[in-house]
Amino acid sequence: MKPYRSMLFVPGHKESWADKGVAAGADALILDLEDAVPADLKAEARQTVSRTSRRLAAGGRPYGVWVRPNSWDSGLVWHDLAEVVCSGIDGLVLPKVETSAEIHYFDGVVTSLEALGGVEQGRTKFLLTLETAKAIAGAAELATASPRVVSMLGGTGPHGDIARALGYIFTAEGLETLYARSKILLACRTAGLDHPVCGLWQDVRDVVGLRDFLGSNRQLGYRGAMVIHPSHVHIANEVFTPSATEFAFYEEVVAQFDAAVVRGDAALVVGGQHVDLAHAKTARQWLEHWGWLREGQRTEPASTTGSERSTKFS
Repeated sequence: MKPYRSMLFVPGHKESWADKGVAAGADALILDLEDAVPADLKAEARQTVSRTSRRLAAGGRPYGVWVRPNSWDSGLVWHDLAEVVCSGIDGLVLPKVETSAEIHYFDGVVTSLEALGGVEQGRTKFLLTLETAKAIAGAAELATASPRVVSMLGGTGPHGDIARALGYIFTAEGLETLYARSKILLACRTAGLDHPVCGLWQDVRDVVGLRDFLGSNRQLGYRGAMVIHPSHVHIANEVFTPSATEFAFYEEVVAQFDAAVVRGDAALVVGGQHVDLAHAKTARQWLEHWGWLREGQRTEPASTTGSERSTKFS
């Protein structure tokens, strides 16, 4: 999956809000047909999402467009897929998935719809949202259920489906969800899904809390976030962009390590930290990740405000 730092939910029945998301600088939009759309507007929302995705694709776009259909057990999902699977979307955010059998069924249906619509086979990717205890327990199996699966959401917000399923009481520190987030992250990494995303921060006005929440997830290993408000986009983009300090440090590690190898050395000290081959590999990986960001979003290293973000090999 492309390295989306911010994936902004947009109610599917509000076409103009998609343009607001683009203007906010979101790396990807999630046109939502599920929880953000009233029951009596579902059919209208499908048509709006189809029209919106095709319109956004027509002008060429540097950002992603994804659709969240209704859940497997809603009775609505097949109508959703028939309307929205087209060349204008990059993938589907699949809600409340629990078993690999569900994903296989989604794969088969989408494959047929791609063929019928003249869409490149395999184009439509899946991002799974694990919102039940059963799903989290089987995260490793879900991550490998289909080649279309490119990421999973480590969603641990308050009061939502996952909070109800696990019974936790949300705190900003997140200790109550650390195991679940770690399990989903490990399942992603084991399956070679290198861009897991976190979410959701639901307090629209508490941007300080949002920054801390995203920062702790980045520290854990997440590489982007789903957000619910345009004002949260720039914060997610900044948190998940390596800071200028980090970027300079990684470049220095690579340069000095390469010079050391020429001298016949395999270990050295950079910025007071011990560096050997393992650390140089990590630095190169971060620089490669930064290159993807720069190419995909035309971004610059994030400025560091307040105390410098810690530079760690992870």
